[in-house]
Amino acid sequence: MDKRLTDSEWNIRGKYVVITGATSGIGLAAAKILANRGANLGIIARNEAKANEVVKQIKGSTKEKIVIDVFLADMSSQQSIRKVATEILSNCPRVDVLINNAGALFENHQVTDDGQEMTWAVNHLGPFLLTTLLLERLKESAPARIITTSSHGHKMARKGIDFNDLQAEQLYKPMKKLMGGPTLRYGQSKLANIFFTSELGQQLKGTGVTTYCFDPGLVDTNFNQNNGKMARLTMAVMRMFSRTPEKGAETMVWLAETEEVSHQTGFYYAEKKIESPTEIAKDRNIAKRLWEISERQTLIKG
Repeated sequence: MDKRLTDSEWNIRGKYVVITGATSGIGLAAAKILANRGANLGIIARNEAKANEVVKQIKGSTKEKIVIDVFLADMSSQQSIRKVATEILSNCPRVDVLINNAGALFENHQVTDDGQEMTWAVNHLGPFLLTTLLLERLKESAPARIITTSSHGHKMARKGIDFNDLQAEQLYKPMKKLMGGPTLRYGQSKLANIFFTSELGQQLKGTGVTTYCFDPGLVDTNFNQNNGKMARLTMAVMRMFSRTPEKGAETMVWLAETEEVSHQTGFYYAEKKIESPTEIAKDRNIAKRLWEISERQTLIKG
């Protein structure tokens, strides 16, 4: 990495942070903390009314004179992501930090308007496309950071990503579904976040833009509440062992604001330190193959 781009001490105050998934859970908790530390925010949300209410909450919780912008997008729709990226580039002369935090798990097999399986589209292709579209602005703003929310759940994908079943049709067949196919699909998408972070980190060396992904731990949020009675029951049981959104957001905030990681890139973190993901998550060949496939799935390249 070009040290000329990173020698000045990193400080989140005055930085412009674009964040997805900030209207609830750890994203909202992180947005409030970052605002209190003087960061300006660009919140990407699907629901305008909810986003505006969140802006009121954040401004009401801080005495800092900051800017908070709202951008509307559906992170499952590539057309919507392209539109919001254009709006951000038109309105934001700097993007110092991009936080890809929006995520979901879909109990039933769904396909987006782009023809992609929904969990994969929201958790992997959405961040991949948004980051790619904002990458030049991040480079222009260097030093800059890209932070992606992964999960301990990536360990469920012990065999990696099934490139022969990218639509997860096999995982959603009745017997496979009964045996946890949807959660395995979620694990594959979180594994993809790690591959994305490591490969992008390699590609961006020398630009002053660094990449990170992290495990927030098991957090008490509204995640997976719209997938039927069984999903809600499962989450209710898990909630007894969950941490607060504020606790879950700690590593995200730390990656956004600490000087300590300025010369690190491409790593996976938990509890504010580098952690080792599964062995398959370290496979550089899989990371490169996934990158090429993701370019085709998002029409970045034919």
